[in-house]
Amino acid sequence: NMNFLSGIWWSLPLVLVWATPPVTSSWWYMGAVGSSRVMCDNVPGLVSRQRQLCRRHPEAMLSIGRGVAAWTAECQHQFRRHRWDCNALERGQRLLGRVLLRSSRESAFVHAISSAGVVFAITRACSQGELKSCSCDPKKKGSARDSKGHFDWGGCSDNIDYGIKFARAFVDAKERKGKDARALMNLHNNRAGRKAVKRFLKQECKCHGVSGSCTLRTCWLAMADFRKTGDYLWKKYNGAIQVVMNQDGTGFTVANKRFKKPTKNDLVYFESSPDYCIRDRDVGSLGTAGRVCNQTSRGMDSCEVMCCGRGYDTSRVSRMTKCECKFHWCCAVRCQDCLEVVDIHTCKAPKSAGWISRT
Repeated sequence: NMNFLSGIWWSLPLVLVWATPPVTSSWWYMGAVGSSRVMCDNVPGLVSRQRQLCRRHPEAMLSIGRGVAAWTAECQHQFRRHRWDCNALERGQRLLGRVLLRSSRESAFVHAISSAGVVFAITRACSQGELKSCSCDPKKKGSARDSKGHFDWGGCSDNIDYGIKFARAFVDAKERKGKDARALMNLHNNRAGRKAVKRFLKQECKCHGVSGSCTLRTCWLAMADFRKTGDYLWKKYNGAIQVVMNQDGTGFTVANKRFKKPTKNDLVYFESSPDYCIRDRDVGSLGTAGRVCNQTSRGMDSCEVMCCGRGYDTSRVSRMTKCECKFHWCCAVRCQDCLEVVDIHTCKAPKSAGWISRT
């Protein structure tokens, strides 16, 4: 029974789980480890190195699925006020593939955040004992010292190095088969995403001693919430650097000499983004018709910018909200339900609202 494969979609050049099976899904317990060769051989779009890793670590595929769910939600959160809102992930698998086939800022962000999502999920699975191939960070043992004095390593430090190593081997495998400009760009942005997760690794400690005094501290390293990685990569997206291939084809240099050379932490792209105003299959755009806009904003979510100058419709809707909230000692907040009437503004469709396709 390979029905579970219908819920998994592996896109090129990234690995994406389109409808990730829940942890309790029956396919995981029907002997997936024993039939890992059958499972991995039937997933379309994997290169040979990815199939090898899939067979060797079938339990990691479930963790990757969780990572996809995390980065998909984060991508949609970061782009929620933009014309391209990352929701092509939900409304059209092929549309996202079109975005990734370009070498735009959006493609750079998706590669970085998806690579980061795999690192985050694999690292967490290691700490939770879900993978046979890894556990807590084995290097965090014995005593150490920081600005507050001596401490003992204890608890379970997140094994971020293993997460990065696995993500690099799995996600980068497809790009390493190519030597073209897009492959080099994708590898760069994949690495930037992995580094972003490690950037927010933080030391947490617990005090021991009489009345909680810190005569002895036990510390461990833990990943921060994935939102920190998303916020950081969003800043990198806004400051992404346009590049061109160098003369010998082994790397790239800045397209505009006035800008600084990209570091390993920066996102890079080759081609300018489309405006995403209209439905266009070739660029992976759903257009902005029907999108909710903010009439009072002056930013990217304003009705003028979001609707691309086409105007917008206004509808009055009623919704229930919490109101007249009062604090009661101790310790509860009680609110009333109030009916609120609000105006919702949605972008008008262009005169020709059908799909544009140049192919």
